Amino acid sequence: MLSSLIFSPIILGASFFFVPKKYLKPTALGASLLCFFLSLGLFCFFDPSTAHLQMVQKIPLIPFLGMNYFLGVDGLSFWYVLLTAFLLPLTVLCSWKQNQPLYFFFLFLLCGTVMGTFLSFDSLLFFLFFDMTLIPLFFLIYLWGGKDRVYAAFKFLIYTFFASLFLLAALVTLMLISKQSLGYLSASLLDFYKLDLVFVPGGFLNTQTLLFFCCALAFAVKTPLFPFHTWLPLAHGEAPTAGSVYLAAVVLKMGTYGWFRLVLPLFPAASLYYSPVLLFLAVLGLIYASLVAFAQTDLKKLVAYSSVAHIAFVPIGIFAFNVYGMFGGFYQTLTHAVSSAGLFLIVGLLYERTHTREMGNYGGLSKSMPWCAIVFFIITLSSIALPLTAGFVSEFLTLLGSYLSGGKWVWFAVAGVVLSAVYMLNVFQKVFLGEEKTNLKSLGDLNRRELAILIPIVLLVFLMGVFPNLFFKYSRASLEQLSANYSNYQLKVYMPDEQKKEDIELQSDLSEVLFQKDSKRLDFTSGEKF
Repeated sequence: MLSSLIFSPIILGASFFFVPKKYLKPTALGASLLCFFLSLGLFCFFDPSTAHLQMVQKIPLIPFLGMNYFLGVDGLSFWYVLLTAFLLPLTVLCSWKQNQPLYFFFLFLLCGTVMGTFLSFDSLLFFLFFDMTLIPLFFLIYLWGGKDRVYAAFKFLIYTFFASLFLLAALVTLMLISKQSLGYLSASLLDFYKLDLVFVPGGFLNTQTLLFFCCALAFAVKTPLFPFHTWLPLAHGEAPTAGSVYLAAVVLKMGTYGWFRLVLPLFPAASLYYSPVLLFLAVLGLIYASLVAFAQTDLKKLVAYSSVAHIAFVPIGIFAFNVYGMFGGFYQTLTHAVSSAGLFLIVGLLYERTHTREMGNYGGLSKSMPWCAIVFFIITLSSIALPLTAGFVSEFLTLLGSYLSGGKWVWFAVAGVVLSAVYMLNVFQKVFLGEEKTNLKSLGDLNRRELAILIPIVLLVFLMGVFPNLFFKYSRASLEQLSANYSNYQLKVYMPDEQKKEDIELQSDLSEVLFQKDSKRLDFTSGEKF
């Protein structure tokens, strides 16, 4: 099942080279829908009541290195897999003017490699898929991007590739430590969670601190966290619409996924000790990106900086170290994906009509494109976290978690919410309201293809805002386990016969987790080693 989610997009993408060009786009759309329907099979086989790893596939690859073809899914990766598959048909539809098999091959290859990242529980396999995503995205920008596409593609590649080398160094080191601690060489993340890594407060040259900073750097660039964000607005600005959608909605989520999957459970003491540094960078990035977004005249770059600002809520939630912040940060990754994808899709369809992204060239579009104005306004409301929309739930929980953990960072995050409302409503006013410009009167409103792209986004905005428990249901057990036991995190393979007994031990009451969180903090003043 899980292998099909990874390799079906790649195999189907390769088959496009043998399809006549007149059938290429319908074939690509049908293949993307097939991949999406395959992902829906997770609902049939996934048990949301347990935090254990499910649907496991494990085949030896390189035994002497301890490397296995090890796939699985739990509550932390469940929605990322579905999100990746959900966006594939939308990106095919928004690329309807493309008629090159190579373009659609790279789009499907990107989907497959992202799937592999979220489903891999062998660290070397995880790294392989993590870096393989660079190849299709690089070529999508390099071959089909804007006028500065070459510079944007290489800057993206250099930033993300060299940052990932630090991740590789950390993973290899953990493999060597597993040889010493466990008696056998292993690349399994489940074995890594069993390791006792030395941590000395205030000392940089200790195992846990060094490995923490290696992984944190790799994921900070991928997320991206200030000041490692500079590659992203340029990549967004030059990428084709489908590339921008995938980049904002799922590729960046590989970075946030890394904080949940690797950084916090593997390096809990270092995460707690250095959390003020990460929180400072997050709120600084939130305020900075919001101010830069307000100063933009290029519509796509404004949305790109808005994406940088809103993704900063994720580390603010994670490093609150309580269940509310954890739920908020995780949900923010999903709601951000929906909102940013919708905004980039609308910017793309406007550019197709006008061939300009300068806001000064727009005005009064609501008269000629009323449905487009309504959809843009709805997604804008979600982006600025209006109640009953997706963004409100995630940002409210993040702010609540931050406040309950001490509150000193929450006020900066609130300022970011206010700034977001200012620049997004300003964009709507400049582009869709006011006097209609003469050259825009004949643009025409959304056609059926564009409605088919945007209606699912709008439905998700309200579904995620009104019924968040539909989404929390499948991730609750994993998030509760992580928030309650991040200092001693363990992940086991799902065993149906032992489910009831072990789930009772793993499940934690929300209030108990929150009010006992202080007892889980380490006393660094005693020089304790972890």
